[in-house]
Amino acid sequence: MSENSERSVVVERTSSGQYVATNARGGSIAFGTAPDGGQDTGFTPVELFLAAIGGCTAVDVDAATGRHAEPTRFSVTVRGDKVVDDLGNRMTNLEVAFTVAFPDDEEGAERARAILPRAVKASHDRLCTVSRTVEIGTPVTTTVTDA
Repeated sequence: MSENSERSVVVERTSSGQYVATNARGGSIAFGTAPDGGQDTGFTPVELFLAAIGGCTAVDVDAATGRHAEPTRFSVTVRGDKVVDDLGNRMTNLEVAFTVAFPDDEEGAERARAILPRAVKASHDRLCTVSRTVEIGTPVTTTVTDA
């Protein structure tokens, strides 16, 4: 492991069903569940999970293709099915779909289009920490400490 390998966030409850995750640099994001089945538009933990997969692979692919041309469209859709079975609550059938376009007249656009499939594959196969962790499977340890 490298010297700076640890990553962490702190999740704090702000109200019933609502939380804020804060990273070591001071960035934060609110999330939670809608109280009593309401129509809260905030992210749920599962949606954050999907966003983490999409965001991680988007960063990889954008870095590779963006060196050659600025995209006119760059969208990543991540979907899956939430199931409850003998294994418990989990997501299955995870899919990541890229929609990327480059201008026809920009220098490097042809190169960016050509490397797009390789960049997506490289992100999936070895670069995206989030999806690699899911695919490989990593145990999660939980503990309870006194307040």
